[in-house]
Amino acid sequence: MASRINTSFTLIPNQKYRRSNRLSSSYFSNTLDSDSQLLSTLGNFKALPLEIFQIILRYLSVKDISMLSMVSKTVSQHIINYISTSSGSKRLLLQDFHNLELPSKRQDSAILEHYRSLGLLFKRCTLLLPTRERLKYIHKILAEVSCFKFNGCAAPIQCLGLPCYGMFLKTLTAGWDELECHRVYNFLCELTNLCRKMQTAVCSKPGSARKLELRIRLFCRNVLLDHWTHQSDSAFWLTRILKPWPMVNQARLLYIIFGPISPQDGQVVWQKMIEGPTDESSLKGLADAIKLLYDTGTKEWTADDVISLVDELSVVPREWLLENNARLLILSGNNICFTFMASKAVNGRAIELAKLIVFLALVCEKELYCMDWAVKMMQKVCKVFSTPVERTNFLQSVANAFACVIMEMLQSVMSGDRDEDDRSFLNLFHLVHAQANFHKEVLYLTMNTLST
Repeated sequence: MASRINTSFTLIPNQKYRRSNRLSSSYFSNTLDSDSQLLSTLGNFKALPLEIFQIILRYLSVKDISMLSMVSKTVSQHIINYISTSSGSKRLLLQDFHNLELPSKRQDSAILEHYRSLGLLFKRCTLLLPTRERLKYIHKILAEVSCFKFNGCAAPIQCLGLPCYGMFLKTLTAGWDELECHRVYNFLCELTNLCRKMQTAVCSKPGSARKLELRIRLFCRNVLLDHWTHQSDSAFWLTRILKPWPMVNQARLLYIIFGPISPQDGQVVWQKMIEGPTDESSLKGLADAIKLLYDTGTKEWTADDVISLVDELSVVPREWLLENNARLLILSGNNICFTFMASKAVNGRAIELAKLIVFLALVCEKELYCMDWAVKMMQKVCKVFSTPVERTNFLQSVANAFACVIMEMLQSVMSGDRDEDDRSFLNLFHLVHAQANFHKEVLYLTMNTLST
């Protein structure tokens, strides 16, 4: 069998050339077939060198590149290659997280929208990969952004890095089933050593690891919790954070993530609930988190679980002032408030319950809430007691609690133990008015009942 040999150069020996020629022909034939298949999926781009294709990508928005990635697997692979280049990553991974020149709202929305689009691009480009491989690839690309790391930014409070990372992950994982999202959380825990950091924070004396507490709060809020629009999604991620821990640690973590913070340095203020009455803004985050868990309707959080968590939270780091406890219950909603109070009634803690009703009335008076709400809540709780004698004793305990708390506040005022802003006297003033309005509503309710 004769072989055609290019006469412009010499190959020796000829026999080796013939064997090599057959292998080469087969190899190049397969390669050409493979290349032709790849080229056929490139459509009109098959006429362009890869360098020109990447130049074209520079002129497209992230949204447009995301749409283009769905054309075919080959196009998607070319886009992945572009993202991996230094020019591609420099263009796509914006790191202007500390720019103070632009108006903050405009800057925030623009860069967050960019990372929302980038999350969609990565979601589409990595669609065919297993979840763990997707996460490894994405981590490899995002690893160069220091502000996405747990301890990566020197000024985390003023940084938009973690919110952008959270927006990216939210878009990436939207629509994933719970098993895949479990894997995402586990991957992030491994990546950041989050569980070990949480353990250090909850096992240390409150406030002794302030910087770590701040980092945990920022990472959990900005990356895992704050971007979701559906409550079920937020509840899923909050459950992943809390459920591995005992109840006492769950309460500590909840306070770290949602409790009041200092306006100066953003660090958790542990003494806020102990030193004096606080305002609604200091408790709203905790109340919203409690409502979120209570309303999930999943087997992971029963009503008893949530009530136990509220009970545990009210002694973090030490026992709260009852006024703050009452304010938290009001902000948490009727269902949680009643369930919490009914639990005390069932467990024979009627005196504690009576005192709590006094402070519910005080908060209603201070915040100009309808006092009839407190009266109706007491009426509803009365029905939990099984006998008329227990109900009578409970109502007597409420009357005694009003008298006792008023006397305690009066003694504080008369002893000269007054704040610069006369807070003690003002508290007494509100409590006297609260008692009057509370009993007025009780009389209205009684007279209406008799008239019907």
